[in-house]
Amino acid sequence: MSDESTGGGQSPLGAAARGAALAREKLAQAKADAARRGQLPRTEPRRRGGGPKRDSGDPLPFGRAIRDLLEDRGWEQPVAIGGVFGRWREIVGPELAEHTTPESFEEGEVVVAADSTAWATQVRLLASTLVRRLNEELGDGTVTRVKVHGPNTGPRPGGGLRVHGSQGPRDTYG
Repeated sequence: MSDESTGGGQSPLGAAARGAALAREKLAQAKADAARRGQLPRTEPRRRGGGPKRDSGDPLPFGRAIRDLLEDRGWEQPVAIGGVFGRWREIVGPELAEHTTPESFEEGEVVVAADSTAWATQVRLLASTLVRRLNEELGDGTVTRVKVHGPNTGPRPGGGLRVHGSQGPRDTYG
């Protein structure tokens, strides 16, 4: 065996350069052969999607098939809403997501549950910003209102400090 065939005496960079030159040479040769046969390479860029649906039995790319299914069934918006609910932490930020949970979406209204009345108040103050951010994700005008409710702790139990016959709820002073 010669030194050239075993790579002896040749640096790794030299071997890589020689391999790249050989690849360029073979590519040029393949292009020339295709031109002689009349099969010139594509000059315009390939179109992605947007074309007419295929009626042939050719398989569609998976993403395209899913998009077509969602479009045919009218599921685009529910799936987008589910995606937003699934990515709630990314959309609203980790601190807000730690204390809030999206519960439902109906007729443009997102219902959000907060784990305390303080966080419920905070989300109410941020409602317009939250509507804008959700519409960036879902499309303009999809969300029109954010409704927030605090924790559902139920009524306070009666106790010895309760004033009977008071005017307001939770009134413990005369």
